[in-house]
Amino acid sequence: MILAASVNSALGRAGLLLMLAASVFGALAVLYGIRQNDKRLLKQGPMYAFLAFGGVALAVVMMQRALITRDFSMAYVQQVGSADTPALYNVAAMWSALEGSILLWVLILAGFTAAVAWRFRDRTDDVLVGWALIVMFVVSAFFAMLSFGPADPFAAGAPGITSGPGPNPLLQNHILVLFHPPILYLGYVGFTVPFAFAIAALVTGRLGEGWLMETRRWALFSWAFLTIGILLGGWWSYEVLGWSGVWAWDPVENASLLPWLTGTAYIHSVLVQERRGMLRVWNLSLLVATFALTILGTFLTRSGVLNSVHAFGDGPVGSWLLAFFGVIVVVSLGLIAWRGDRLRSPGSIDSPISREGSFLANNVLFTVWAFVVLLGTLFPLLVEALQDRQTLVGAPYFDRLSQPIGLMLLFLMGVAPVLPWRKASTELLRSRLFWPAWCGAAGLAVAVLVGADGWAPLVAFGLAGFALGSAGRQLILATRRQGWRGFVGRANGGMVVHIGVIIVAVALAASNSFTHSATLELEQGEVVEWGGHTFELVSVDERTNERESRIAANVVLDGDATYRPAVTTYLNIGADIGTPSVRTGLTEDVYLTLGQGVSPGDTTATIRVFVKPMILWLWIGGGIMALGTLLAAFPGSRRRVAVDPVSAPVAVDGPPPNGDDAAGVVANPVDDGDVADDRTGAPV
Repeated sequence: MILAASVNSALGRAGLLLMLAASVFGALAVLYGIRQNDKRLLKQGPMYAFLAFGGVALAVVMMQRALITRDFSMAYVQQVGSADTPALYNVAAMWSALEGSILLWVLILAGFTAAVAWRFRDRTDDVLVGWALIVMFVVSAFFAMLSFGPADPFAAGAPGITSGPGPNPLLQNHILVLFHPPILYLGYVGFTVPFAFAIAALVTGRLGEGWLMETRRWALFSWAFLTIGILLGGWWSYEVLGWSGVWAWDPVENASLLPWLTGTAYIHSVLVQERRGMLRVWNLSLLVATFALTILGTFLTRSGVLNSVHAFGDGPVGSWLLAFFGVIVVVSLGLIAWRGDRLRSPGSIDSPISREGSFLANNVLFTVWAFVVLLGTLFPLLVEALQDRQTLVGAPYFDRLSQPIGLMLLFLMGVAPVLPWRKASTELLRSRLFWPAWCGAAGLAVAVLVGADGWAPLVAFGLAGFALGSAGRQLILATRRQGWRGFVGRANGGMVVHIGVIIVAVALAASNSFTHSATLELEQGEVVEWGGHTFELVSVDERTNERESRIAANVVLDGDATYRPAVTTYLNIGADIGTPSVRTGLTEDVYLTLGQGVSPGDTTATIRVFVKPMILWLWIGGGIMALGTLLAAFPGSRRRVAVDPVSAPVAVDGPPPNGDDAAGVVANPVDDGDVADDRTGAPV
């Protein structure tokens, strides 16, 4: 065991050292190659990227080996490992605490760097690619330094330890712990790629739309991973925490939402830059904000400054992350200011009632929403720092301010797809909005029929119908002309994403507005009716194994299946965790939790019951969003690229050739399946 332990620790640290060294030398080699125009050195960039990935992959393998074999000579295994933890959750234990989560971050970052190096392996002499690799090497070196130094997962532990507490109990009772963090990290880290190319464009002065064309799929997939990760987090919260909700405006939840908001704004506004050469400074600022917010979120999660069910305890990396966040912001804004003259847009918005006008309004709303969430998240820290007192910003603040923003975004989702570029005539608007308006009226009628109470659900259902009608219209027009390819391409796939978003919005509105709950005191053998359902307590029993003791109430729901809400005690730490039991249906969920103070053999039990409509549709909507993102990643029927999308320089002087696009950029931008002609509305 001593020999095995030394192998795990030694090879793990060797892998991290290789990752750190390869990132540093890779950045220096590419930088020197650019300055000296040495193509030999430039060609070495991918080699260093592959070495870095190989190093951290070795470290991860050694960490997994240590966790699976219970190598308690390592401090991290003493912290999160246990002889009683199932093998499945031993694997997930790697990212259950600070050091392992940083190691996972380093692995994914190295993977993205290697993927970029492989994608551009034939264009290593392109200085734009070179500078992008330098940025990614620098970011990789920083996180490798954290993992090799202050957040060392391979540090030696105290002697004589033969077992540990295992992962946090909340991280060893649901299969989603295997998927939620890695997928969320893929979204977080993935935005490093477009950020790196943005910095490269600023450094090289190649500020046209070329770099956007090449990085848009990286941004799209990163956004998709972040979206799926957030939804899986909501699913985990719903299934595990026992409070019946999916989003609590927890500070760490907010930390994941912030880059999603700015990233979503960027994905929309970048279309304006590609089409009209506008919003260059704005798009660069959004990319910087998105990447910087991922670092800020990492700081909030891993510094111990916020109390959260998701957050790790006090750690040694908080000051490092905060300093890195500051460097990113200062350097990025400095570069944008330096290139200010070359970032002037060749055109302007002709009318607010246009495609670009709606995208700009969309961006304003997402930015305001991000500011609202950021302010509410950081306000307790500011109060504590300035006034030495603690305060709390609760869900009412976020709900009150987020609700009108969300409704306005639903309205724009219905309007934007039918608007032409530049300017819309009254006749065109009347024609294109006819069916979406009727769908909106139908949505409002449905809300009235199901008993919606209050203006918010009524407006939400109406606007959802309006937006759904708009997206459906666009897809119908596209499929009439293109067949099955009418679902492919950025515009068409985007409509599928919109449909998923609409379903999620309706499900949230329904679950928040129509949820009802009750606390039932059940007697064994007695049938209790409530909320259109019957509940019968059959028994209260206890099941114990080497790692947990679970007291569960066996409740027959509607005379059909038996459900087992429980209270689970994890024996190694003595924590009691409520474990809900849920009957999921297409229209509603019945959510059961067991009250405290129940003993085996009791003939009575307190059951908290929640009836929540349309919860399943949250996850269905998320799946449709993922499908739409995949469809959007494929090129549409018209893909015209006049110049190399990465290497295209931008001219400083002289008017743009056609009034829309600056010299040197794509004269006919990639249409990617825009579904309607600007004048006629016919599919293209």
